[in-house]
Amino acid sequence: MGDTFAQLFEKSLSETPMLPGAIISATVERIEDKYVVVDAGLKSESYIPIEQFYDESGQLEVKVGDEVKVALEVLEDGFGSTRLSRERAKRLESWSHLEHAYESKETIRGVIVGRVKGGFTVEINKVRAFLPGSLVDVKPIRDPESFEGKEFEFKVIKVDPKRNNIVVSRRAVLEAESNVERAAVLENINEGDEVKGIVKNLTDYGAFIDLGGVDGLLHITDMSWKRIKHPSEILAIGDEIKVKVLKIDRDNVRVSLGLKQLGGDPWQDISHRYPVGSKISGRVTNITDYGCFVEIEEGIEGLVHVSEMDWTNKNVNPNKVVHLGQEVEVMVLDVDADRRRISLGIKQCTSNPWAAFAENHEKSEHVKGKIKSITDFGIFLELEGGIDGLIYLSDIAWSEAEAQETLRKYQKGDELEAVILAIDVERERIALGLKQLAEDPLANYLMENEKGTVVAGKVVEVDQKQAVVELAEGIRGILRASEIAAEKVDDVRTKLQVGDEVEAKIMGTDRKVHAITLSIKAKDGKAPAKKSTKATGKTAASTAAAGKKKKSADTLKTTLGDLFKDHISNGNESEGEDK
Repeated sequence: MGDTFAQLFEKSLSETPMLPGAIISATVERIEDKYVVVDAGLKSESYIPIEQFYDESGQLEVKVGDEVKVALEVLEDGFGSTRLSRERAKRLESWSHLEHAYESKETIRGVIVGRVKGGFTVEINKVRAFLPGSLVDVKPIRDPESFEGKEFEFKVIKVDPKRNNIVVSRRAVLEAESNVERAAVLENINEGDEVKGIVKNLTDYGAFIDLGGVDGLLHITDMSWKRIKHPSEILAIGDEIKVKVLKIDRDNVRVSLGLKQLGGDPWQDISHRYPVGSKISGRVTNITDYGCFVEIEEGIEGLVHVSEMDWTNKNVNPNKVVHLGQEVEVMVLDVDADRRRISLGIKQCTSNPWAAFAENHEKSEHVKGKIKSITDFGIFLELEGGIDGLIYLSDIAWSEAEAQETLRKYQKGDELEAVILAIDVERERIALGLKQLAEDPLANYLMENEKGTVVAGKVVEVDQKQAVVELAEGIRGILRASEIAAEKVDDVRTKLQVGDEVEAKIMGTDRKVHAITLSIKAKDGKAPAKKSTKATGKTAASTAAAGKKKKSADTLKTTLGDLFKDHISNGNESEGEDK
């Protein structure tokens, strides 16, 4: 086994040559007023100033007969005397001690004697060391002067004899002590334990709790079952609280804590306590752009979406409906216990204007209202109760072209009368119609002229692909190029001109343009045609009257809708055959 550091040091002293700077042993022979006389085995006794033998408290630390270490300064000073130094020997011993402390990572004691740029000066056994300001404590220091003149324990983190430079750290000592304390604390707690601690610090995301050597994190989401914006709402620095240990990471010395877990989970059996459709009271705790949160019991908040605040305005400003702290009545719309969400409604606790409208009105009834807005697809009409009814473009007039023309005539604020076509309370929609205020001339015409009937008319429009034939006042037929003749017709204008009189067979109806589809080719075919009725020049009303006289009560269709439905169906079949 090798020699110890102390043995090596003693050995080096015995083998040191008698040169200036060498450390030798000497015996105290006598103590005078100003000197301590020592015998170092040289030619004569040596006188060393007595001040070099005082300890830090000013007391003499030697007595006659003691053996001390001294440094050889001058072997012969010109007067035949040898000069020795106890103080220099002490410094060299201190350097040796500091080097040993650095290598073995031991702690040493020293006194902070003053402030310098970037830190403090520490005196350790007559040796000056540097203490950086960042290594004084584990946290930033607010009062540097309070450390001056005090003795502390340090760790040596740098030793450079050539530059006479020593750097020490007090923070390293504190962290080491803290690690020992943490380990001891962690040994005594387990996950699931309920422990007491003191609130040490608050942040936006939680609070740090001192558990007696270990800081645990109490996250903001584990503070309360209800939603809170900042930990300061329920905690303050210095508060002593009881918490539950949720998780321990012993390797990284991290402890997760919970406060809300000390009580029962209010979300358990939430569906039974608040069934969908039930009405309850709550307090508005937060207002956002998309709605407001209402606390219905401690730890339970539900969202009232902006669409559930008002029956008639889906994008109402929540601040215009409720205010913070207001007690409101809400209805439970949906409960999701797994995701801890409950949807509430405010408007459901008031009369539903859509349901009220449905109770007071029925399909086919005439209503009046002012135009609220006009869009490309129709007109929104404001009805009683502040609700909207929509007149689709297809229900403005019996043909698309006429509908577009009619739409341009109206302005916002105009009052209109319309027919109720449908009421959907659940979807909050009311369909209205303008064209239904008058009978459909096409339906009346088809009562007399069924599919297959040969009719006559005058060409009023013609282009390459088709011709438009006026069959009666307000009644038009479409003759496509494929229906002109048996042979292929590339351009209808080579066969027909505006003003030509034509006869053609009714093949069906074109719902998009609200017209009858015709065929000359089918009329000229081998199949016998039904009796033709020339309707040119007749009004739709006179045609309908003549049709009613000719048909018996048993064969007459009961409604215009039934007739129109049949003809639409037949027309679709004929169009399919053409294709």
